[in-house]
Amino acid sequence: MTDVDVVVVGAGLAGIGAAIALAGRGESFVVLERATEVGGTWRDNTYPGVACDVPSHLYAFAHSPNPAWSRRFAPGHEIQSYLRALAARPGVAPHLRLDHEVLSAEYDGLWTVTTNRGVFRSRVLVLAAGRLTEPRIPDVPGLAGFDGPVFHSARWDHGADLAGKRVGVVGTGASAIQIIPELAGHASRLTVFARSAPYVVPRNDHALDSTADPAAITRIREEIFTDMERGIAARRREQTALDALRTLALDHLESQVPDPELRKRLIPDYEVGCKRVLLSDTFYPALGRPDVDLTGALDRLEGRVAVSADGSRTALDALVLATGFHSTQQPYAHRVTGRDGLRLSQAWEQGMVSHASTVVHGFPNMFVLDGPNASLGHNSAVHVIESQLSYLTGALDHLAGHDGPLEVTARAQDAYTRSIDAMAAGTVWLRGGCTSWYVDSRSGRLTLLWPGTASAFRARNGRFDPEPFR
Repeated sequence: MTDVDVVVVGAGLAGIGAAIALAGRGESFVVLERATEVGGTWRDNTYPGVACDVPSHLYAFAHSPNPAWSRRFAPGHEIQSYLRALAARPGVAPHLRLDHEVLSAEYDGLWTVTTNRGVFRSRVLVLAAGRLTEPRIPDVPGLAGFDGPVFHSARWDHGADLAGKRVGVVGTGASAIQIIPELAGHASRLTVFARSAPYVVPRNDHALDSTADPAAITRIREEIFTDMERGIAARRREQTALDALRTLALDHLESQVPDPELRKRLIPDYEVGCKRVLLSDTFYPALGRPDVDLTGALDRLEGRVAVSADGSRTALDALVLATGFHSTQQPYAHRVTGRDGLRLSQAWEQGMVSHASTVVHGFPNMFVLDGPNASLGHNSAVHVIESQLSYLTGALDHLAGHDGPLEVTARAQDAYTRSIDAMAAGTVWLRGGCTSWYVDSRSGRLTLLWPGTASAFRARNGRFDPEPFR
């Protein structure tokens, strides 16, 4: 058994950020990662065309800008290289424990974290396992009997030769719109199975001029951040902003899809922003190719024949599932047991709840990064993670002067949850007429996103306040 002050679970963006925040503070800590490499989302997603949909300069920690981004929207391998470089720092690397899958974490005054490679005891537990870790595999009859290559976008099979093959892609979300243009023309025929049409706006990607001037990078970051903050107005259903965003997307559709019948099928049947607004200049042209077919949702598979909801039948050689992740029901929650035997999955059985989007009643000295209402639908989540790390270090400072556990009260958590619900009530995420991964299907609550500006998140949750704790 290894005794440390802090156990961090996960070595993706948030976990590496936590390690940097802890380095040099004086607490002993480890970062447990189930994989054999750091990187999280950017380690797992290696599909063709993978790239960020947040401008590169915002997709880095403010304390560690990356002057080497090659494009306005960084390719996935560049983000992974950035994270590897952060993890290799002398204050971080010695604390990494790769190939350590957390099997359970139980609280009995201290946290006992059991992994496949040993047991750790700590005063503090930091969950940085992320939201996009466990692929969601659709329950499609006949899927198990399909004898060609079948894989999820986050588990890309680079050994599968798709050249000249009949390939199906299930989904039209953020990953699919990057994959489809890459496969179009590479496969002999590409079939896209779409449950709904997305709103797509121009990406306007371009190469970046390299600059190592920290002041210049800071200025660029601030300009981009300020511009993206304006996006919250449309999500709040402020009419002028909402109309402008919808017009931008529909004008983009009209300019890129000359075929009126195809264009009609690509008009979403919900309000813009209800689902993630996607960025692409190549998705629509790919769908317009003569060797690409757009059909309805995948209903079932009969051998190698895919049957869509509209009854059309398509022979396939391979199938790519760009079907997202288990986001609102966190897969790690059943492994975490807090005070009095309460499992985190039980505490979240009607949707994730928290105080300050970081602490949960019933789970003393536990902090969740990138968890309940800690992502953004209009700006960079890195800003939120940085705010949470400031909250975490403030809590650790408080704990250094107190012997007892730090547990937020039920009253404070309930008040915060009611506040979030009130903020979310009028937003497009709840009133836009769609079904999205932002909303918990069990309660109908917006549990993934912070329904306000990134600046407001930091103002409210970027500083630790001991008052809501007992």
